[in-house]
Amino acid sequence: MGSDDIIAGNVSKYIVLPAGYCGQPKKGHLIFDACFESGNLGRVDHVTEFEYDLFIRPDTCNPRFRVWFNFTVENVKESQRVIFNVVNFSKTKSLYRDGMAPMVKSTSRPKWQRIPSKNVYYYRCPDHRKNYVMSFAFCFDREDDTYQFAYCYPYTYTRLQHYLDNLQRRNMEYFCRELLGLSVQKRRLDLLTITSP
Repeated sequence: MGSDDIIAGNVSKYIVLPAGYCGQPKKGHLIFDACFESGNLGRVDHVTEFEYDLFIRPDTCNPRFRVWFNFTVENVKESQRVIFNVVNFSKTKSLYRDGMAPMVKSTSRPKWQRIPSKNVYYYRCPDHRKNYVMSFAFCFDREDDTYQFAYCYPYTYTRLQHYLDNLQRRNMEYFCRELLGLSVQKRRLDLLTITSP
């Protein structure tokens, strides 16, 4: 891996400015963020006024696997059209080739929706060392909204723990939850035993 492949952490309120631009960010200078639970976006490169290359971080403890993303974008202009290229996927095969599309929601539309599959492309790209790239086109329609994009419906660790806590409180005789150990990030790893009542 080259030095440009090393991505240390998630972007945090990262303002993308055009090359050579000096001054305060204007509407349309996108601000990217992935510093939240289940966020994943390590780097953003400004390609053109309408196009951005996005680099996702690898899975914890396995630098070879880069398959998911989850990030927000704000400071958009109404009717601003963009193309996002996720340029460092590690998988040769993807459901994106078979019609799957990324998810999007915004502050004014909090329900997840799929981006139309006609706006999504998954291909091997010679410009990115023959890595697989997923590109999607999107048009922002509300200036004051924050938009969130994800690989698929996000399911956070916190949501899982709440679900398991609720099951445990029900004291079902056929459900047993035990602490197996802790993850690298000191998160609980549960062993679930489900038997016949």
